[in-house]
Amino acid sequence: MSDAPISDLPLDGRHALVTGGGSGIGRAVAQRLSAAGAVVSLLGRRPGPLEAALAGLARPGAWAQADVTDATGTAAALAAVTEAQGPLDVLVCNAGAAESAPFGETDAALWEAMLAVNLTGVFNTLRPVLPAMRGRGWGRVVAVASTAGLKGYPYVAAYCAAKHGVLGLVRALALETARDGVTVNAVCPGFTETDLLERSLARIEAATGRGREDAAARLKAANPQGRFVAPEEVAEAVLWLALPASGAVTGQAISVSGGEVT
Repeated sequence: MSDAPISDLPLDGRHALVTGGGSGIGRAVAQRLSAAGAVVSLLGRRPGPLEAALAGLARPGAWAQADVTDATGTAAALAAVTEAQGPLDVLVCNAGAAESAPFGETDAALWEAMLAVNLTGVFNTLRPVLPAMRGRGWGRVVAVASTAGLKGYPYVAAYCAAKHGVLGLVRALALETARDGVTVNAVCPGFTETDLLERSLARIEAATGRGREDAAARLKAANPQGRFVAPEEVAEAVLWLALPASGAVTGQAISVSGGEVT
């Protein structure tokens, strides 16, 4: 019997990867998984934020540059990361974007862009990783969706459609992998304090002529707690779904929204 001490870190020995991991929710998730013992790798479009985020991790893995809308580039980046750090045990599909427009002004380019990054990007990331997880008999997949995947919001029809699609994908894959030791879940944050939220506030200011505080108050009103969600709160939900002890939880969409969606 080995005399090596048993780690009290629940993800010790696991390799996790977070897409869009250079900032916002992705960076908070990476920090939390790493603090729980995982070696964490990052994938995203911008080398600078990825390098900075990786440097702040307790157990850094590797980083790779890729746009999740590019299936070939994403597969190559994932192959490079796994060659350097080993196969993935935890995959967090966080990369996304949100653009708004009334439906009558939503052209094909906007529609396709929202589906490409928010839905097809999850497919492009999952497809190279899932077979190996199933083959090893263990894996945790978490998609960062949105309350927009659970309800409708005006002026973001394309974004809502994409996030609803993510939940459909999660629920289907959860059933396909139910006997393989792999769980597939989603977290659905409400309005969260990120750069994405700041851009939304700026658009509201520009469209209404009202100040930032007024724009923020309008969005906070959707949250029964009267506040924005912190990225760290989303990260805690992701961590729980990634734990070995959460093996019976699959096909779920966990709302992190202060009660906006129950």
